[in-house]
Amino acid sequence: MKTRILLLCCTMQGIILACLTSPDLQAQYNSAIGIRIGGTSGVTAKYFYRPTKAVEGIIGTFGNGFSLTGLMEKYSPVYNVSGLYVYYGGGAHVAFYNGKDRYNSYFGREIDYHRDNGVGFGINGIVGIEYRLPEDIPIAVSLDLKPFIEMGSGGYVSVAPDPSIGIKFIFR
Repeated sequence: MKTRILLLCCTMQGIILACLTSPDLQAQYNSAIGIRIGGTSGVTAKYFYRPTKAVEGIIGTFGNGFSLTGLMEKYSPVYNVSGLYVYYGGGAHVAFYNGKDRYNSYFGREIDYHRDNGVGFGINGIVGIEYRLPEDIPIAVSLDLKPFIEMGSGGYVSVAPDPSIGIKFIFR
C-alpha cells in the first residue's frame, strides 16, 4: 500500500514537471462548485482571484467526522492540450471528530486514535490535474492528492495522502 501511494505521488510530480508551459496562460473559468470523492469527500467551491491563482474551500466528511479546508492554488496549462491544467498549492484545515470508538482507515486517515469528541488542526498540500471540457459544456474534472499533517486535541498526529477525484460545475 505504501509503495502504491509513493508511486502515485511520484507520478503526479512527474506529470507536473514534464508538462508545464508558460504560466502566462490562464484558467478558462472564474468560479466553480462541485463534489470531491476520496479520502475526504464533500462539497468544494473554487474562485480564481487572478488568471492563474485560485482559492478553494472544501466542506468534507470522512469516517467519523467532518472538516473545513481552505487552499491557495496555482494553475499552469499542460503543453499543447486545450483545457488541461496542473495545479499545486497549500492551505490548512480543521477537523471535528464525533467520538465513535472504531478502527477504520480512510485513504490513510487512521481514525482509531480519535476516541473523543476531538478537534484536529492541520496543514495541507495539494497537487493535481484538471481538465475543462469544451467551451459549451460547463464541467471540469480533476484528480488530486491533498496530503496533510494533523495534530489533534487528543494528542495524536495524523499524516495521510488524501487522494480524490472531483467534478465541478463552472460559472463563467
